[in-house]
Amino acid sequence: MHGTEAPSAWVRRWAHLVPAGGSVLDVACGHGRHLRWFAACGHPVTGVDRSPEAIAAVAGVGRTVQADIEQGPWPFEGESFGAVVVTNYLWRPLLPTLLDSVSEGGVLIYETFASGNESVGKPSRPDFLLQSGELLDVCRDLRVVAFEDGFCDRPERFVQRIAAVRKRPAHPGSPPRYPLDPTG
Repeated sequence: MHGTEAPSAWVRRWAHLVPAGGSVLDVACGHGRHLRWFAACGHPVTGVDRSPEAIAAVAGVGRTVQADIEQGPWPFEGESFGAVVVTNYLWRPLLPTLLDSVSEGGVLIYETFASGNESVGKPSRPDFLLQSGELLDVCRDLRVVAFEDGFCDRPERFVQRIAAVRKRPAHPGSPPRYPLDPTG
């Protein structure tokens, strides 16, 4: 059943960068695997998707908004979030808006298909595949904590993923610390 799948390992790995109690925006949330997981972790959550079926499936999990974010206005104008989470979705014109939606001290956790995926399956159109290093370029004004661009074999796919933090002012003599391993 959609929405009951485990959250992405990438999202789970970098979720500790979300400020304690920080709100999470799940973009193109689908049936809510990340929305449900962050809500269970105690974060206020907002999900947006254009599908009425997807929004109906996540009703009651948190704040949900049905909107066509590709053709319509951005439904969160003036809002910012402790985390913006995007998986398996790419609409390049929206990238600057997504970055602007990350609050000071917040994190962008993004994972989607990359160039090369056309050799193993769908999506295969260049419009839906990130080019080499594209997320690094998009996030150049954020602090990149982690980045990967390569091939995964279960299931076979080419992916690009990033965890990037909007810096908050550092205390003199104490730069911000972004743990790479929250357990160690």
